[in-house]
Amino acid sequence: MCLKKYTQMVDFTSDENASQHPFRTSHNDGQLLDAYSQTVINVAKQTSDAVVQIQVKKKPTAQKQRTRKPQNPFGTGSGFIISNEGFIVTNSHVIKGAEKITVNLQDGRQLPAQLIGDDPATDIAVLKINAENLSFIKFGDSDALQVGQIAIAIGNPFGFQYTLTVGVVSALGRTLRTESQRLIDDVIQTEAALNPGNSGGPLLNSFGEVIGVNTAIIASGQGLCFAVTSNLAEYIVGKLILDGKVRRGVIGIAGQTVRFNPRVIQRFQLEVKSGVQVQQIEAKSAAYNSELRNGDIIVGLNTSKINSIDDLHKLLDEKSIGQAVELEVLRNGKKEKIRVIPAELK
Repeated sequence: MCLKKYTQMVDFTSDENASQHPFRTSHNDGQLLDAYSQTVINVAKQTSDAVVQIQVKKKPTAQKQRTRKPQNPFGTGSGFIISNEGFIVTNSHVIKGAEKITVNLQDGRQLPAQLIGDDPATDIAVLKINAENLSFIKFGDSDALQVGQIAIAIGNPFGFQYTLTVGVVSALGRTLRTESQRLIDDVIQTEAALNPGNSGGPLLNSFGEVIGVNTAIIASGQGLCFAVTSNLAEYIVGKLILDGKVRRGVIGIAGQTVRFNPRVIQRFQLEVKSGVQVQQIEAKSAAYNSELRNGDIIVGLNTSKINSIDDLHKLLDEKSIGQAVELEVLRNGKKEKIRVIPAELK
């Protein structure tokens, strides 16, 4: 068989302007941006003015006073404005031990901030500034998140104001231990790069809604970053604004949200698509929890249905402390009801 070689002739002739700028096209730069880039740009424009830098002057501790090494009394972090009244969400560990808190806005204003409330158990704190013409961001629904969707983080790493990084939601339902040594359940894992100083900044979806509050990184790992879910953060923020603190019941377990396949839902005639699986039971807890077993999946509390850790957190409020409640659990292929008595979370 004889193969023929063909050469395609390309006409490089063009008008005079094109010959002077051979790589310039007639399209606008905006038309060349792909949908991904345009989404990120739109979110940045929509939310950037609501992201703030937080500067903290910390109180000297007895331990620091005993050491001879020079101590840096200042720290920085991030936060975001959630209302035109000047309420700001950040991390509890950002403002821990603060003697003075200052907020830097994107327009250059530098304002003193008042601590409204602090909840180390979820690493959430609320500040307030007095200012006019404030931009703010709204909370989105973190229960609607899916692994793989876009996640945009904005913050002030290492003091560099307004830094944006982009990644995806890597995993859902993680458990994270805070500086207070308590576990935060149902945490978002993301690959949007975070560094010291990003703490307290927003994790955003493609609509510019807050889906999480950036809270931690694993220093020895790459791309392992975590955020408190927006639904939990919004609930805690509301309590802090109203009461200045969060009183809550605790049943002495560590749990993780698990999703059910349709066969399980049909078999047990469940009204929920997920539940809370008991991963660990605290034997020394002040709560009465001896009827619980590792592996139990909680699907109900009294007459309320339990889909997630967030649902359990909301129902174990201050009214539940010291009161016997009935849990509906899946155990060894059966649906059972057991009793627990929540203690107050210290």
